[in-house]
Amino acid sequence: MDTRGHWEHFEHVADIGVRGLGPTAAEAFAQAALALTALIVDPRAVESRERVTVDLEGADLDYLFYDWINALVYTMATRHMLFGRFEVEIQDGRLHATAWGESLDRARHQPVVEVKGATLTELAVREENGQWLAQCVVDV
Repeated sequence: MDTRGHWEHFEHVADIGVRGLGPTAAEAFAQAALALTALIVDPRAVESRERVTVDLEGADLDYLFYDWINALVYTMATRHMLFGRFEVEIQDGRLHATAWGESLDRARHQPVVEVKGATLTELAVREENGQWLAQCVVDV
């Protein structure tokens, strides 16, 4: 079994899903954040020039994940930034995360789509066979 985290996209009618997988829920959240960035640009092209922290509380992991993705979309839109690295901690219904990135440079980054936000469609955070999954469909 692969114990490293990873991200992927999944098809959904007119929108697209982001999915993170990892040995912990926190790692799955971080990987899903990379999947979000990968919808827009190649995450490897994003330099870690600036650090942004995100603190959230949620009644359950599903809604905490939904809020996490929307917080990233909002932060990217309002700060005109992209993020390529994430560290997430989850404890007692609270999320504390750090995202590293840089200002969007349209000529260098060549963004492909604009993500408008997370949806409740296919929203899921669960553990299966020692591997955590965090996913939802995002509106593009």
